[in-house]
Amino acid sequence: MRQAGKALREVLKTYGISQNKLAVAMGIERSAVYKWVHEERDPTAETVVGIVKALRTMNSEAAETFIKLYLGEPTEDKGSD
Repeated sequence: MRQAGKALREVLKTYGISQNKLAVAMGIERSAVYKWVHEERDPTAETVVGIVKALRTMNSEAAETFIKLYLGEPTEDKGSD
């Protein structure tokens, strides 16, 4: 499942954030971001946390949008009464 790449691609496009800018904010090579965006590789869970942190430094709304797109909307747990 390449959900992270799709979510990241949409967020970068929507908020006008370049792959290079995200890579610099994360302290990584731009090629890693390219691979996620083009769904060649999935980021690890730890890396997803880093993506969110980096996005928050640039645009908190972009970070929240990424979380929603990646994880989906939270649902109420109706079975835990």
